[in-house]
Amino acid sequence: MAVFSLGPEQVAWCAEVRALAAERLGPLVDKGEPGHVNRPLLAALGQLGLLARLFSSGALDLCLMRESLAQVCTEAETALALQGLGAHPVHAHGNPAQRERWLPRVADGSAVAAFALSEPGAGSDAAALSLAAEPDGGDGWRLFGAKCWISNAPEADFYTVFARTTPGAGARGVTAFLVPADRPGLTGSALEMLSPHPIGALDFDAVPVTAADVLGEVDRGFAVAMGTLNLFRPSVGAFAVGMAQAALDATVRHTRRREAFHGTLMDLQAVSHQVAEMALRTEAARLMVYAAATAYDRGAPDVPGRAAMAKLLATETAQYVVDTAVQLHGARALRRGHLLEHLYREVRAPRIYEGASEVQRGIIAKELYAKTEEGPR
Repeated sequence: MAVFSLGPEQVAWCAEVRALAAERLGPLVDKGEPGHVNRPLLAALGQLGLLARLFSSGALDLCLMRESLAQVCTEAETALALQGLGAHPVHAHGNPAQRERWLPRVADGSAVAAFALSEPGAGSDAAALSLAAEPDGGDGWRLFGAKCWISNAPEADFYTVFARTTPGAGARGVTAFLVPADRPGLTGSALEMLSPHPIGALDFDAVPVTAADVLGEVDRGFAVAMGTLNLFRPSVGAFAVGMAQAALDATVRHTRRREAFHGTLMDLQAVSHQVAEMALRTEAARLMVYAAATAYDRGAPDVPGRAAMAKLLATETAQYVVDTAVQLHGARALRRGHLLEHLYREVRAPRIYEGASEVQRGIIAKELYAKTEEGPR
């Protein structure tokens, strides 16, 4: 792939997004309750046109938006990302009625979307999901079972739900359904997490769905899920890069002015070399994220492997950078309300959701062996 660099318009737009995050979105964070959907923040994302861009631009644009928001306001970044993840299957696979009903409301922030794939016994092994779609006569089914670790649950207005329509068929027997939150038999509860995002569990007790609720084709829902993740995994990496950049910037400022041992911290080689390593890893992760997103936009055949590499490298890098930043700041970084205390809680989850780091390594290896012919023994 060609050497990648952003054009002047892209650089200017990223700066504009960061300014909007600081001036318009950050002040709305306190309008919400920790662990719950912040609807005023979503409405502002809609008014600024950022949610609509989820459906009108490509993977690179999504990455630039998420990275820019993450540098300034992780809450706004997460709110936008969850709308995109939950609604993308409707945008990409929904019928006209589904799209007309929900996408304009997602874009203006008045409807909350959620992506319901993970289960108590099928998180990383998504193909093993057991939420049952039992035939209910004609073109209908009843959903029985549970979902867990679902972002925006139980407060979403609709869910993209993946259920097993053909028992024993693995990934080939899964169907994606659009399930409005007011369907009878659908209940949920919130989960308290390390970083207080809206995440919950869902219970399905004979929830009715019909052919009109199917996203894509019956028994082809796993492709809907993986296609969505191939788009969003590089942008999870972009979120991580944004957090790493925020931690790096804070560390450069701190080590430049913090006096210790008859000078500033930046004068200590042990410190300056760590800061250099933070910068090196952040930039390497950023370039891999951009390359994966560009490959997606160009329709390259190796997108799954590239997306996995981007998410893996960027999320592991962000963990390292934030942890090192905390170490170089000392105890002040652990005080409640400090930027790094906030980032330290935020940075851990991306190494797990949308495919844990171990899953990404498995995808990379699978793609590598699939395109390499077996040589002589």
